[in-house]
Amino acid sequence: MQRYRRYGASSSAPVEEVHAEDEVSTEEEVFEQDTEPLVEGGGQAEVQQTGGVTKDGVQPMKDDLTPAVSETEAKNHPVESKNGKRTEGGGGGGDTGGGPKYSMFTWLVVLALLGVWSSVAVVYFDIVDYDSVIARAKEFHMNFSQVLQGKLTAYDADGDGDFDVEDAKVLLDEKKLRASGLRRSRLRTVETKEEKKKGLKAERQEQEAESSQHVTETGSEQAVGPESTSPDATGSVADFLTLNSFPEREALLLQDGADSGSQDVESEIQAAVSLPPVLDNSFVPEEETDSIDTTGVLLKDPTTQGSVAESERLTSSTLTDEAEKQPEPPATAEPQMETRPDTPVKKKKPKLFNKFDKSIKTEIDAAEKLRKKGKVEEALKAFEQLVQQYPHSPRARYGKAQAEDDLAEKLRSNDMLQRAITSYREAAELPDVTSDLLRAALKRRAERQQFLGRIRGSLATLEKLVQVFPDDISLKNDLGVAHLLIGDNKGAKKVYEEVLAAAPADGFAKVHYGFILKSENKIAESIPYLREGLESGEPGTDDGRFYFHLGDALQRVGDDSAYDWYELGHKRGHFASVWQRSLYNVDGLRAQPWWTAKETGYTDLVKMLERNWKTIRDEALAMMDQNTGVFMPEEENLRERGEWGQYTLWQQGKKVGNSCQGVPKTCSLMERYPEATGCKRGQIKFSVMQPGTHVWPHTGPTNCRLRMHLGLVIPKHGCRIRCTNQTREWEEGKVLIFDDSFEHEVWQEADSFRLIFIVDVWHPELTPYQRQTLSPI
Repeated sequence: MQRYRRYGASSSAPVEEVHAEDEVSTEEEVFEQDTEPLVEGGGQAEVQQTGGVTKDGVQPMKDDLTPAVSETEAKNHPVESKNGKRTEGGGGGGDTGGGPKYSMFTWLVVLALLGVWSSVAVVYFDIVDYDSVIARAKEFHMNFSQVLQGKLTAYDADGDGDFDVEDAKVLLDEKKLRASGLRRSRLRTVETKEEKKKGLKAERQEQEAESSQHVTETGSEQAVGPESTSPDATGSVADFLTLNSFPEREALLLQDGADSGSQDVESEIQAAVSLPPVLDNSFVPEEETDSIDTTGVLLKDPTTQGSVAESERLTSSTLTDEAEKQPEPPATAEPQMETRPDTPVKKKKPKLFNKFDKSIKTEIDAAEKLRKKGKVEEALKAFEQLVQQYPHSPRARYGKAQAEDDLAEKLRSNDMLQRAITSYREAAELPDVTSDLLRAALKRRAERQQFLGRIRGSLATLEKLVQVFPDDISLKNDLGVAHLLIGDNKGAKKVYEEVLAAAPADGFAKVHYGFILKSENKIAESIPYLREGLESGEPGTDDGRFYFHLGDALQRVGDDSAYDWYELGHKRGHFASVWQRSLYNVDGLRAQPWWTAKETGYTDLVKMLERNWKTIRDEALAMMDQNTGVFMPEEENLRERGEWGQYTLWQQGKKVGNSCQGVPKTCSLMERYPEATGCKRGQIKFSVMQPGTHVWPHTGPTNCRLRMHLGLVIPKHGCRIRCTNQTREWEEGKVLIFDDSFEHEVWQEADSFRLIFIVDVWHPELTPYQRQTLSPI
């Protein structure tokens, strides 16, 4: 019995044969042990559970079999054999009770053998074509890779035609920069959607309440009469049907919110980085994130182009209360300027890589990244190695020139800048150079030559550019400016005539051509070119010089609209005011047309001049009597008529030649006053004006100086000077002080000549450092 119980938990063991004489005792032992559990079930239940044995028959070996039944399978009941022996499973001899023990293992072995023989059959009889299966798998992999790469090509940031690690870095960097903004935008979107949902819910509840109330009223009206079919009732039903659609709309909003919150990686990249525009197949991208303009300068955020004047002016100062109270000339209709759209024009990236350069693009890009990050020395070394390794690579040599250019800027070295200028030329002269790189290299070379003051070298570079690109109007315009910089007005005029013949509406060419005509004293002819050029609003035309000369030309022909253009120039920041129209200014200086000696702080100089005016006068008259030709005619085209001569002693803070030999006492007196002799933006000179002379209204070039007039020979009547709207007369031995950056005008209507001594001094509010560092004029 104990042996049977021990194996019952794991497997069924064959029942041992029991002799007849032992059956009774065995049964008695069973009943003695199991009396307690059997009483609870009842005798009838016992019979049913053990196979249905009669009361008179021998009781089955219940206690021996029950543990095995309960611990193995509840449905396997013991069955009595013919010889009175008990077995499990209901069939077979003594060993048949082990059927369930081996049946599972047997089936597993059979299945395994079937699998093995099936595999052998498949391989031996070549039932499956494994080569075709592998080929299809490879084809699927290749097609899938192409499709995936085709989608990711939209995120190609470095222009190499595929999506790689470098592109991912660019996108991730940009994504980090925009992450905060993206989070804020998403939060705003979620808040907006939540507000919409709340609003829709409130509106739905309100409308449902109204509709239910209306339905109740409608039901009562239907009981009363036919008014229930009125249009109002129909409309209410329609509104109610519409209200029923609100839960669907709300569900859609919720779905949208869920979608926005669970975007995949691609949607996040699209949200953070805008997709690049579709490019032409022939276009070869140059850089990862920045583009290179044809000037060779990196463009990071293309914006609206400014004017040339913005880099040249230092305006402006403010007027004092006295100057502001002065009435200004009445204004007529304000000039109409052509409005330009603020949207920047997208420039196509230049093609700087030739076929060979594309093969080493990775190395060039690595060096270029160093340059962009400000590691100029490392970038220069990298490009020098590339040039040494690939001497015929235009892009590598162009990168070397750019690195040298940047290093010259960093070190403020003219020698390094000269190296860059040479490298630009070498890059442009290499074979197989692309037209865009040739243009960028030579144009940048011309600009840097101008920076070094080598204007003629710049002119030669631009002439070569125009020869290579004869249809490029902008290059011809630059060539005309180069002619003007060396004082070759005729050469510039010829260039701009060619430009206007090819492009009659070119505003840049018009303003410069008008400027040249005015310098030739062709006042009336210059006006339409200057006006139309300014009205075009093209880049390079919004320059204070053109407003200045257009207004001056209009004044000379008696057109009062000159002050409208002055006013417009003031509004655009070119002039300090309508009256004060100097172009080279220092901000914040006191601005008033007339000054007293006390206000200037130069009382000692004024007293010295007034005490020694006769000595100064006698030396000047002696020079006039000798008729040595030291008095030179005025050459600034400021006279309408008459004769006006000047004898200059100091100019731009330096003595002029041997001029002091004729007036040694005057020069000896002046050398003690550095505020005058050291004024780099002024002059010290004698001025003689003959009767019948009129000087046009004009202004000086800068607000950094004040001008003193000492009267030496002054006729009693007919000589006067106007500054703004105040007119004064000279007196012999007295000093007048005014700011010549304000508009002033002179009349000499006396019967004899007028002689004065002009002394320019620094503006009293300039610091010693400013006086030392300001450029000469």
